[in-house]
Amino acid sequence: MAPLHALLEPGISDKGRNRRRARYSRPCNNGGVLILAATPIGNLGDASKRLIEALENASVIASEDTRTTIHLMRALGIENRPRLIALHEHNETERAAEIVELARSVDVLVLSDAGMPAISDPGFPLVAAAASAGVTVTALPGPSAVLTALAVSGLPTDRFSFEGFLPRKAGERRARLAELQADRRTTVLFEAPHRLSDALTDMAAVLGPERRAVVCRELTKTYEEVVRGTLPELVAWAAGGVRGEVTLVLEGAPAPTVDLTPTELVRQVGVREAAGLTRKEAIVAVASETGLPRRDVYDAVVALKSR
Repeated sequence: MAPLHALLEPGISDKGRNRRRARYSRPCNNGGVLILAATPIGNLGDASKRLIEALENASVIASEDTRTTIHLMRALGIENRPRLIALHEHNETERAAEIVELARSVDVLVLSDAGMPAISDPGFPLVAAAASAGVTVTALPGPSAVLTALAVSGLPTDRFSFEGFLPRKAGERRARLAELQADRRTTVLFEAPHRLSDALTDMAAVLGPERRAVVCRELTKTYEEVVRGTLPELVAWAAGGVRGEVTLVLEGAPAPTVDLTPTELVRQVGVREAAGLTRKEAIVAVASETGLPRRDVYDAVVALKSR
């Protein structure tokens, strides 16, 4: 893919580049581009300059709800009246081919009601179809409930996963949670407010009472609320009912606790050395998997080898 560049208004010299407004950036090619654009998740002020310029210039917009798109454009003071195509969970597979064909010749802007299209929102089948057809796909980054909740949660952010919505039925929900039981990464989920209490109750039952979580409610809005605690504490908090958009951040599983004697540590290092790792790499691997300080593993190896 060609690098992004600013499409400047005709006649603008390099000297005036910093004084005149550029149109929205897009990849440079001879055809159209499918452009995924992130929209505000609650605060209109989070609409990016690139999003506003894209809305001002768009001739075709595929949106999750055309009424929401019209409301957004009016709120931003945009007078442009592009062609609007409804693209939602009930028709996105059927409409993908039509929109991809359009994007061969004209830019098509893709919007969800809030956040980034294709992330637990309509858009994935469309992007997959465009990629398969060789149509260029790009994005205008912006607000994301997933990353916003993760950032404010206070839980580890170095490794995380996004699970979307948990299943609605209790049995299926518990089965999904059982799959996450040993996952040491932080997990971000969406949940409907009327199912939050049941979901938290199942989490406490499946994952244990010591696991911590964070409920982020109405992110970026006036009544934003971030509630942290153990799962039983959050169950009690949610018992009275919760309203608004909810994003849930779940602590990863603790490191497994096993009887790690110096002899066992040396054995595990030896197994990895036999598999082809250097001693240093083997010590690092054992320390990472056991949660022990690297120095403890190193000292165990040195002590046993020196006997």
